[in-house]
Amino acid sequence: MPVNAKLLEILCCPQTKIPVEVMEGEELAALNKKVEGGGIKYIDGSMVEEPLVEALITKNREVIYRVDDDTPVMIYEKGIMADQ
Repeated sequence: MPVNAKLLEILCCPQTKIPVEVMEGEELAALNKKVEGGGIKYIDGSMVEEPLVEALITKNREVIYRVDDDTPVMIYEKGIMADQ
């Protein structure tokens, strides 16, 4: 189930306050390919070990937040820098 539209309207990056939007399709698939290759880290330096089923990305395309069980994980340290 996708993130609730009303919730999505108010969510933003906790660090930069930039609004987020749903990351979909080819962009999410490309990220997951990198995750499966073992080359993606969270901002806190720990490895992203599981592919993302759903994700949100800041509108400036810099930080990605995973969505687990329909709940956005909006913790900056658990964000993923998109330029990896």
